[in-house]
Amino acid sequence: MSAQPETITERSLTRAEAEERAALVDVQRYDVDIDMTGLLEGSTWRSVSTITFTCEPGSSTFVDAVGEVTDVTLNGLSVDLAQVREGRVHLTDLAGHNELVVAMTQDDTDRAAGIHRTVDAADGLVYVWTSFEADDARRAFACFDQPDLKAPHAFTVLAPAAWTITSNRAPSSVEESGATTRTWRFPDTPPLSTYVVVVNGGPFHEIRERRGPHDLGLFCRQSLKEFLERDAPQLLTLTEQGLAFFGETFGQPFGQERYDQVFVPDMGGAMENWGCVTWGDMMIPRSTPTPADEAELASVLLHEMAHMWFGDLVTMRWWDDLWLNEAFASFASAWAAAEATEHTDAWAAFAVDSEPIGYRQDAGPASHGIRGDVPDVGQAMANFDAITYLKGQAVLRQLSVLVGDEAFTAGLQAYFAEHAWGNTVLADLVGALEEASGRDLSGWTGAWLDRAGTDTIALDLAAEDGPALVVTAPDGGEPRPHRLSVRSFAPAPDGGLRVVATTTVETEGSRTGLPCLPDVGEGGLHLVNADDLTFARSRTDAASLSTLLGSAAALPATIDHAVAAGTVLDLLFTGELGPDRTLDVLLDLLAADPAPSLVEALLDHARVVATLWTPAEAVGTAGARVAEVAAALAERPGLRTPALRTLAMVSADPRWDVLLEDAAVDDVPLGWRILRTRAAAGRHDADDLVSLTERDPDPEAWVSALAVEAALPEVEAKEAAFQRMVVDRDLPRSAGYSLFSGAFWRLDQADLVRPFADRYLDQVAALDGGAMLNVLGLIRGFFPSVGDAALLERASALATDPAVVPAVRTNLAIGTDQLRRYLVARGLLEG
Repeated sequence: MSAQPETITERSLTRAEAEERAALVDVQRYDVDIDMTGLLEGSTWRSVSTITFTCEPGSSTFVDAVGEVTDVTLNGLSVDLAQVREGRVHLTDLAGHNELVVAMTQDDTDRAAGIHRTVDAADGLVYVWTSFEADDARRAFACFDQPDLKAPHAFTVLAPAAWTITSNRAPSSVEESGATTRTWRFPDTPPLSTYVVVVNGGPFHEIRERRGPHDLGLFCRQSLKEFLERDAPQLLTLTEQGLAFFGETFGQPFGQERYDQVFVPDMGGAMENWGCVTWGDMMIPRSTPTPADEAELASVLLHEMAHMWFGDLVTMRWWDDLWLNEAFASFASAWAAAEATEHTDAWAAFAVDSEPIGYRQDAGPASHGIRGDVPDVGQAMANFDAITYLKGQAVLRQLSVLVGDEAFTAGLQAYFAEHAWGNTVLADLVGALEEASGRDLSGWTGAWLDRAGTDTIALDLAAEDGPALVVTAPDGGEPRPHRLSVRSFAPAPDGGLRVVATTTVETEGSRTGLPCLPDVGEGGLHLVNADDLTFARSRTDAASLSTLLGSAAALPATIDHAVAAGTVLDLLFTGELGPDRTLDVLLDLLAADPAPSLVEALLDHARVVATLWTPAEAVGTAGARVAEVAAALAERPGLRTPALRTLAMVSADPRWDVLLEDAAVDDVPLGWRILRTRAAAGRHDADDLVSLTERDPDPEAWVSALAVEAALPEVEAKEAAFQRMVVDRDLPRSAGYSLFSGAFWRLDQADLVRPFADRYLDQVAALDGGAMLNVLGLIRGFFPSVGDAALLERASALATDPAVVPAVRTNLAIGTDQLRRYLVARGLLEG
């Protein structure tokens, strides 16, 4: 048998190849033996994958296998390892029924590319997790790694004796297999795509509880068990509520009794593995959770759970329908949160917290149709963005409003019933909704899913034929249809605003009359897109805008506050409103006792406007304004923690020292924010840094300490931080990791950090697109917020360079557009 070539390369699967293979191959099952013992003290993962499949006799195809393939047999006969090249095992002269056995090893286990091994700095314990979307299962075991070749998977895992192994199902047996190892056997999964199977291992802390018909499990590393124990009641309740809601709403109970959620170190996000969701454990707060922490926990939990139906039970045929997976999960998460949990303001929170990100990307060079052309898997990675997730979520909500809740639910139930454990395309879902609603949606899907950009809906009160909504499309074409509401407010005797009427309308073409729109008088307001039912840039009349800018806090309802905030943030983004006026509105809303569900998002927006949009010479004044409002908010029950954390991030003024230091005794994350801001302001105290590091129960406290040093106005400190974050890329995803960008790229240190911006571009342009969850976090979370025209020109060129992988190009385009808008708002660049 000839030797395998030493250089292991890999190719991205194309859509044409996937279609050809799917037409040829029918996978019967996978039986995968995994040896994790080499990961206890080393980096080696071993697998033997037995694939049973049928095809046309005499045909040829290939199996995906990225690793060191050591042995291949097909129907009992050895296959020459020369047939292994570019991450594929090439097979010829296949029989009608085949059994392929591929043994391989994988040593690339330290960069979150499919398999990730972590040593906990707190106690030296080793944990291993897998995450295979979109095509990383091939790094762990040989397989047909495409979504429409679904099959049952049965895993057998040899692991260190002290480890617990989690997979998609409960183990059928666990047996001692030596003095130091155990063998875990897992029964067949349902027919699943390769990207949603999972094997995790480590000495996990486990919590199990029966809730209704389900056996619920929570897992985390030992050093975080006190925090998981604290949050377990909330997590278990949300899980119980979500499984009940989705099972009833979709007409399909979850497909097994057991449902596990595994919190793992150094993972940037979460993954919807069927029956065994993995989360990055930075989602477990190391201090008392704030309302926003709790809302985000619910949102992520319900998003990943929704995938059990939309993505796992029914799976897209190819990655061009990725948006269906992700947008639907995001939509269903807010739907379930609002209907089945205590987070009843989920849609308002979406309008002010997340949806603005979708509007921003859709207005820039990285805009694309929700349903895009995906010629290969590499391009699919570029579509894990705000268009797919957030615009897609809003558009699905618009669809549900258009067809009506009852028809929408009936259509979903019919869809899941017909396509369970299969693969679909968009037309399958649309057909089910058309049948349930009696509406022709063909024009709707083309208008909403295939065209990029955001329509603008403006209220016109000056026309001779009466009030109307004027809809314009960004490409100058026919506007999309919109179903939305305009809420009219008149001045109230107490100085507030009272609702006069809510006018619901379905637009058609570029102009739709509003004959019933009431006259609200002087000081009144018409709020366009009230309730945030459609995805559109909303503009009201001049008098209403004046009232909105001066009296947004007088609006009576949480959703009204959210829509008002979203409107002014969009006006800032498009250059129609300056940062000072935008900050006025945000601070007025914060001063008016808003719902707790909005407070942290509003505080964060205010901080960003004050520190990133504002001209450098005015940042101090803007930050002081935010600090005053935050200090006042800290006196209100339930808001103290987020308010003081914002205060600590925008001001190092000694007048706040006593207030902040007293609170930081019981709030370690607040302590890190205090030290970071003081470091940037020349008030660094090395002893305080050491003391807080020792006091912090977070195993990754050293990352938070490094973020403090990254804020120092010293080139040596910047150099050390840049090396770890961007060059070595070895910082675990943690609370400290999320603070790095604001610590490093500071406007008051622009001259110091500007050279690092070019070096940043050098590094990210060379990324290979692997380890999606972690690498994309680096690009999105650490893009420079300082720069000049020369940097923009270079970044824009890289964003269109075909030598840069698609996912990196897309995110460079997003970051470049945002930086350009910052520079315009700061007066450093012409608009």
